[in-house]
Amino acid sequence: MVRIHSFSALRPREDEAALIASVPYDVVTTGEAQELIEQNPRSFLRVIRSDAELAGTVPDDDLIYARAKENLDAMIESGQFLRDDAHSLYVYRVKEGGNIYTGLVACLETEDYAENRIKRHEHTRYDKEEDRTRHIDTTNANTGLVVLLYRDTGAIFAAIAALIQHREPDTTVKTAKGEVHEIFRIADPDALAALEGMFSGVDSLYIADGHHRAKSAVNVAERRREAGTLTPEAERFIGVLFAEKRVKIHGYSRLVRDIGSYTPEAFLEGLSSTFTVTPYGEIDDTVFCIPPLQEFDAPAHVIHMYLQGRWYELSCPVRNAEDPIGSLDVSILQREVLEGMLGIKDPRSDPRLQYLGGNRPLADLEERVDAGEYILAFSIQPVHIETVLAIADEGGVMPPKSTWFEPKLLSGLVLRTLD
Repeated sequence: MVRIHSFSALRPREDEAALIASVPYDVVTTGEAQELIEQNPRSFLRVIRSDAELAGTVPDDDLIYARAKENLDAMIESGQFLRDDAHSLYVYRVKEGGNIYTGLVACLETEDYAENRIKRHEHTRYDKEEDRTRHIDTTNANTGLVVLLYRDTGAIFAAIAALIQHREPDTTVKTAKGEVHEIFRIADPDALAALEGMFSGVDSLYIADGHHRAKSAVNVAERRREAGTLTPEAERFIGVLFAEKRVKIHGYSRLVRDIGSYTPEAFLEGLSSTFTVTPYGEIDDTVFCIPPLQEFDAPAHVIHMYLQGRWYELSCPVRNAEDPIGSLDVSILQREVLEGMLGIKDPRSDPRLQYLGGNRPLADLEERVDAGEYILAFSIQPVHIETVLAIADEGGVMPPKSTWFEPKLLSGLVLRTLD
């Protein structure tokens, strides 16, 4: 059974929250972070992307992590962040278009991660893992949120929603895209005890977003244990828990810079050895995903490709339906096309391959191909949430960039120190 804990969060003053709140550290480049900080010197990117203030510094320089601590300490000392006076849990609600996402911010146990009660479906990369490990260790804080899912019969979500039903949020931030992010503090002891008791009946949590943040928190606990400096607070990290049926998954699009020695005609012919290749015709390029042209009587792979100004549907039967990873559309695309035809063996680092989050309209793919930046694009159907959870239950690892979860949360609205 998983364990959740209340904690005394650091949160921005209400009049500072909109200026402090930022995108997560891993969705902007150093240059983009630098530009955002120049536009808004109060941005929390000064803490989570302190490298943007140190132009010319090598990525793993100690100065980067020291600057992050310096900036965070200054924000606390100046009163931009205030610490809650008692342990609490926090409801994080996002309103985006017609969607409302409601999650619970709580402290989680690194031991639950180590013993696989907190499950994952992706590999972490050592460089990214080490970066966040040093960041947490030096700042002595969890500055980013891990997004996790839980299976819910309805009782837990209903209890969380009821706690804020007739309340105004403690913090409200509206983004330039029109999203509204709200934080509600839950400090009533009876409510805290009830929520902690409900989650004690949950067998597992599943990381949806933040694999590196979670593993890095575990690393900090292990290193401090080895150094003899471990405290109970350092054995925990903060996450936001969402009911599995109350989030959205999009596919992750692929963009390919070149097709090697193939001509477009020869490439289409090569695809036909694996797929039925069907010209799609007109599409609505304001949507995120193209619906299949037909219904299939048996499980089928369906991938859409944009090449030379035309969309095509690539389809074929799923030959290994009993293999949850091998039966993914991204798996056959990688195996048969990206590696099999184009020689892209490492989808994590090959410069010919780029990814675009699945919450972007198809027009974004078309624009990049039409401009000549890429020669073709693949649009991927979303994976079912139960497939993701089943793979995690079996200890499987999905191919990179298989899922794009929503909501995407802001950084700087809820954080905690390890003391």
